[in-house]
Amino acid sequence: MSMTNQFADASTMVLSPAAQEILAAYENSPFEYDTGHLTACAAVLRAAADQVVPEQAEDVGDSHDEARHDQWMRIRYRFLAIAAELEAQ
Repeated sequence: MSMTNQFADASTMVLSPAAQEILAAYENSPFEYDTGHLTACAAVLRAAADQVVPEQAEDVGDSHDEARHDQWMRIRYRFLAIAAELEAQ
């Protein structure tokens, strides 16, 4: 049974745009016999990072917002580092 068969029919799901992007990343990732699941997980993490902390997240301008923006970017980079690690396997 493939991984996507474990989920309900995507056409009947009501998902947020963010969840739709993550599911699409998983479904559109290149599957290979041994590394396919790792590649799929990496694609999902990249999509999650894009949905939660977009690369072009905007600052508001004060020092508190700048610190929060920096924290968001660190979170984004952690997601992307994990994705890169999975892809390297």
